Amino acid sequence: MPPANHSSPTGSVVAVRGSVVDVRFEHELPAIHTLLEVGSEAGLHPPIRLEVLEQLDRFQVRAIALTPTQGLARGMAVRDTGGPLKAPVGDAILSRMFDVFGQPLDHGPPLTQVEWRSVHGAPPTLAQLSTRSEVFETGIKIIDVLLPLERGGKAGLFGGAGVGKTVLLTEMIHNMIGHQQGVSIFCGIGERCREGEELYREMKQAGVLPNMVMVFGQMNEPPGSRFRVGHAALTMAEYFRDDEHRDVLLLVDNIFRFLQAGMEVSGLMGQMPSRLGYQPTMGTELAGLEERIANTDSGAITSIQAVYVPADDFTDPAAVHTFSHLSASIVLSRQRASEGFYPAIDPLGSSSKMATPGIVGERHYAIAQEIRRTLAEYGELKDVIAMLGMEQLSAKDRAVVARARRLERFLTQPFYTTEAFTGLKGKLVPLESALLGCERILNDEFQKYSESALYMIGSIDEADAKRAAQEKAPAEKVPHGA
Repeated sequence: MPPANHSSPTGSVVAVRGSVVDVRFEHELPAIHTLLEVGSEAGLHPPIRLEVLEQLDRFQVRAIALTPTQGLARGMAVRDTGGPLKAPVGDAILSRMFDVFGQPLDHGPPLTQVEWRSVHGAPPTLAQLSTRSEVFETGIKIIDVLLPLERGGKAGLFGGAGVGKTVLLTEMIHNMIGHQQGVSIFCGIGERCREGEELYREMKQAGVLPNMVMVFGQMNEPPGSRFRVGHAALTMAEYFRDDEHRDVLLLVDNIFRFLQAGMEVSGLMGQMPSRLGYQPTMGTELAGLEERIANTDSGAITSIQAVYVPADDFTDPAAVHTFSHLSASIVLSRQRASEGFYPAIDPLGSSSKMATPGIVGERHYAIAQEIRRTLAEYGELKDVIAMLGMEQLSAKDRAVVARARRLERFLTQPFYTTEAFTGLKGKLVPLESALLGCERILNDEFQKYSESALYMIGSIDEADAKRAAQEKAPAEKVPHGA
C-alpha cells in the first residue's frame, strides 16, 4: 500500500452488517470510492480497509469492506486515507504476484521504486483509439484459422465447469510470452488459490515470469476485494501501454466472478435485484472495466477472458452482457471434450469479427468458410449415419464425412501445459502451416491416411511420420516365420 497520510480526518463506525459498514464523519464527508482504514489505532493487524460506495446524508457514508471484518465494532475510529484504492505501477512489478492492495503474495522483497495510481481510471477517448485491425496469432490452429483474435481486442472463452478454460488460457500465456516481446498480466478473479500457485510455478519453470505480472482476488476473499481486483490489474496494464508503449496481454480468469462479486456487493448495499438476481448496474459496471481494454496509438491491451457460463446456459445475463463487448467468442463444448477433441472448441458455435476477407485475406477467409461448411454438413449427416449407417450415404456425402472427420482431428493440438498429463510434446503451429494443412485435407490429399494419423499433431507434415510409425508397429509385432 502507498504511504499512509496520518493527518487525514477521522470518523467512527456506526453500524456493521457483514461486509457493509456505516461510518459517521462530523466534518468533511469522504468522496465516493475513497479508501477508509479501521483498526490501525486499535491494534488490528492488518487493518480493515473499506471503500465508500454511498453517501447516506451530510454526516454518514456507507462502505463495503475489502478485507474480512472480524474484530470490527461500533465506535471504532475510522481514518480517511484521502484517496481511492491504488495499485503499484513500474518495472519493479514484473515477475511478481499481488493482491488487490498491491501487496506481494510471492514472499519476495518489499516493493521499491514504484508509483501508486488510482484503480479508477477512465477509458481512452475515441480520438486516442487506433483504427487499424490486426490479427493476433496464438499458435493454436483452430483459433488462428477459424476464430482469429484481434490485437487490442477482447476475446471470451465461454464454457461451463471443467471444459478447459483455464488450460487454454495458460497455453496462450506460454505461447504468447515466449514468442512476442510484450508484457503479460494475469488477473485471477474469485479463482481457487491452488490455481494461482500452480500457474506461478509453471510460469517460473517455463522461464516467462520476467515479463509477467499476476494479480489475484481469491475465492475466499470478500466480494469488495474480488470486485476491485480487475481494476487493479487494468491499472498496471495501462501503465505498460501508455507510459512504456508496450503491447500487453491481459488474461482474466474469470470475468463471471467479477459480475458475481458485483451482484454480492449490490445485494449487500440493499439495491433492488434485476433479472435472475443480478445487480441493476451490471451493464455499467462491466462496460467500465471492458472499455479500458483498447488499442491506442501508443500500444495495445489484448484481453482474453474466461467466462463461466452458469449451467451451460448462454442466455444467462452475465454471458449475454459479456458477448456484446467481445471481438471473438470462443465457445468450449462439453460434448467435444467428451469425444477427446482438445482444445474442446465448438467451431460452429464460436465466432470472430476478424474473420472477414478485408482483414485476414481472401485465401484464409475461403479456407475458413469451406471448413465451416464441411463441418456443418457433417453435423446434419450425423443423424442419418446414426440411424442407417455410412452405407446409405451417397459417394459425395461419404467424401464430406471423411473430410470433416479428418479436419476435426487435425484441429486438435497437444499443449505445452498438459505435457505431464498426456505424454505428448506441446506444439505451436504458425498460421500459414495450419492453413496449408486444412487446405490439403479439403483437397482430399489425405484420403488414404487413417484418421488417427491426423489426431494430436502440430503441422500437417507430422501426419506422414505418424502414418509410417502406425504401419511399422503391426509389422514389428508379427513373429519371424509366421
